[in-house]
Amino acid sequence: MIRDYRAADIDQILAIWLSASIKAHDFIESAFWESKISAMRDVYIPASETFVYEAEEAVVGFYSLYENNLAAIFVTPGSQGKGVGSVLIDDAKNKRDSLQLTVYKENTSSIKFYEKHGFAVLGEQIDEHTGHPELMMEYHS
Repeated sequence: MIRDYRAADIDQILAIWLSASIKAHDFIESAFWESKISAMRDVYIPASETFVYEAEEAVVGFYSLYENNLAAIFVTPGSQGKGVGSVLIDDAKNKRDSLQLTVYKENTSSIKFYEKHGFAVLGEQIDEHTGHPELMMEYHS
């Protein structure tokens, strides 16, 4: 079930974000992600519209929208490949006429996921925080 984020969800969301970020971005040191936990808690999540996927009273995935940007979409590694991400991204697409996102070029499984869900590559840039190339992608309903 997808529902609005509640403040009580923050620890579960941060745990999902950290574990999924480390798994999906094995080309970036895990210490980088660990150094961003406070910013996620104090800046990014509060500034975004966040929705969680709850299964058996536990949050197993979430996404965050900031204006028309899909700023985050993460599923706990143990629940990946079970359709949770597809349900989350479809819900996000229903909330906006268009969505933009950035994804690391080396994260080929996520790029395929986004393409499967109708996103197209707009261009490429270098992430200022990591120096790694990322793709800018967009979806239009």
